[in-house]
Amino acid sequence: MQATAYTYDPVSRSGQVLLDDGTPVPFEAPAFDAGGLRLLRPGQRVRIETEGEGEGRRITLVTLQTF
Repeated sequence: MQATAYTYDPVSRSGQVLLDDGTPVPFEAPAFDAGGLRLLRPGQRVRIETEGEGEGRRITLVTLQTF
């Protein structure tokens, strides 16, 4: 699934992405670390993987979107 980086805190390695419908979804350090990134800037397009549904949805991977 694709999203746009919205916030990122380099100290905690966590933040939020915006889904294409504008829904913000938070991510924690393990999801950021799983993607192998060093930095994330607001506005970057990212690929995410999630598990769960609705309020229980959580991001398990954040990485850069490549074509």
